[in-house]
Amino acid sequence: MNILELAGELLLLYLLYKFIFNFIIPVYQASVKVKKQFHDIQSKMNEHMNPPPPPPKSNSNPAVQEEYIDYEEIK
Repeated sequence: MNILELAGELLLLYLLYKFIFNFIIPVYQASVKVKKQFHDIQSKMNEHMNPPPPPPKSNSNPAVQEEYIDYEEIK
């Protein structure tokens, strides 16, 4: 194997290594982070637009019955 071929292959491997670890991996990590942020924002907007229903009220006091007044028609 010629020394120039070996140097060329090592240079290509080094450039490939730099490309992967300085460009591909950071871009992938940034895209994952942005997707997570969009998902969080969308979740908050859905919660804001559709709030959960209030819990059912458990009244320990019985309902107060209002007094009924019977009106008579006057002619």
